[in-house]
Amino acid sequence: QVQLVESGGGLVQAGGSLRLSCVASGSIFRISAMGWYRQAVGLQRDLVAETISGSSTNYADSVKGRFTVSRDGAKNTMYLQMNSLKPEDTAVYYCHAAGMAVTTRGYTDLEVWGQGTLVNVSS
Repeated sequence: QVQLVESGGGLVQAGGSLRLSCVASGSIFRISAMGWYRQAVGLQRDLVAETISGSSTNYADSVKGRFTVSRDGAKNTMYLQMNSLKPEDTAVYYCHAAGMAVTTRGYTDLEVWGQGTLVNVSS
């Protein structure tokens, strides 16, 4: 099994910064893409930022210029540096990973979500 564990959420004032971390562990063969999603109360879960093959990145328009996603492949860890936070960034942030996992029979497709970490930005 593969698990994702997020950390770094909390309460911050508008204009402040937070850094989220996501650590992947378990029977990982390869992680092709990792991403951060967020879900505010009453809304759907949306993509915030993602890193593909450890190089290319994509961001939601609402966070461009403020958030930076990065990945340490050797540590199977992804980060989200969030600056200039706004109250509308308040949400539960989820880590997602896709790739391949090792099984007793070989390999299988991997898609896994973390449990989420709450980011609360006060005005």
